[in-house]
Amino acid sequence: MGHRICPWWLGYFLASPLRRLLQDPVAITKPYVREGMTVLEPGPGMGFFTLEMARQVGASGRVVAVDVQPRMIAGLKRRLAKAGLLERTDARVASSESMGLQDLRGKVDFALAMAVVHEMPSSSRFFAEVAEAMKPGATLLLAEPSGHVNKAAFEAELQDAAAAGLEVTDRPAIARSQAALLRKTGAD
Repeated sequence: MGHRICPWWLGYFLASPLRRLLQDPVAITKPYVREGMTVLEPGPGMGFFTLEMARQVGASGRVVAVDVQPRMIAGLKRRLAKAGLLERTDARVASSESMGLQDLRGKVDFALAMAVVHEMPSSSRFFAEVAEAMKPGATLLLAEPSGHVNKAAFEAELQDAAAAGLEVTDRPAIARSQAALLRKTGAD
């Protein structure tokens, strides 16, 4: 994974409480995340959404956060530990070739791809890996920043998602983003 990757130090700004004024992680994830779920978050940064989803899945759930930058994962783990949520979260460093999700095949209930797909060298490979990790009927919330990803590029991402067996079921409104809710089709 990884061309045009967000610098690790920018993770501190992206995790700022001020960001809640534009994108409230509770409001964005609450419709999709419930107690006991297994949640996948590629590109979590320092955990702006991760911490909230770890609270939402409860003690019986799990959030798997995957990033190519060791410093992002280290910062995320520090924040999770401080919040008492480390035991609910599997924070992993991925390689540039794969997210390493083989152990999650067919186990993920919900995935959040917030401002990350445009950083991938191959959106088709990204969606294939995420879809393989998802249960049939599981959902993926895809959101890309409008300032970085134009409408045509977002639609191309959705075509790659469709080729991986993910169909658009909704177009939720997320500030300063283009967004789609996708559902894994078929049975595995």
